Amino acid sequence: MINSLLMAQIQQRLPVLQNDVMDVAMAIPTGVSNRHVHLSQADIEALFGPGYQLTPLKALRQPGQFAAKECVMVVGPKGSINKVRVLGPARAETQLEVSKADCYALGIHAPVRESGDLSQSADALLVGCAGYVKLQSKVICAQRHIHMTPQDAQALGVVHGQKVRVRAGQQCGLVFEQVVVRVDPRYALEFHIDTDEANAAGIGNGEAVHLVA
Repeated sequence: MINSLLMAQIQQRLPVLQNDVMDVAMAIPTGVSNRHVHLSQADIEALFGPGYQLTPLKALRQPGQFAAKECVMVVGPKGSINKVRVLGPARAETQLEVSKADCYALGIHAPVRESGDLSQSADALLVGCAGYVKLQSKVICAQRHIHMTPQDAQALGVVHGQKVRVRAGQQCGLVFEQVVVRVDPRYALEFHIDTDEANAAGIGNGEAVHLVA
């Protein structure tokens, strides 16, 4: 009788256990992005001086990317934010990424966009130790996304450009919609969200999230 009861309970739990195993296999580490700026070499020199090179401070999870020692001030119509971190290496085009909360503080209206999609985005002023740079259509709130290699994409059953749903957090957990999949052999598997989104889900750097149907 006891064995039959146990078997019935196991059979009832089997779909849940199978889902748990799938979740472990699909675990994706989180990278929380605070406000930051990617600079072109021309803008690096305008802000820090002729011939200036960024000073790596900390390597990021994405290969070849780093947080630089350098910071700038961001100025908007309503206010300013100090010590905004520069990320390296230098890029072809400058791009400032902020959160919606930062937009309210600065008095700007940055759209939610994928990286590099800057057309008709927001404006701001960057101030460095050697000068300033006026940003015109260079400010966005980054669309939440997942970096992954082609091998990761195959294992997860997704393709480049696909939008997926991601379950994150425990006590304050939620499901993020419209998460863009970005596939490239140079990437490392990582779910990118900003500080507003991380705080809403109660998660931090390195915490595992999972794709959901």
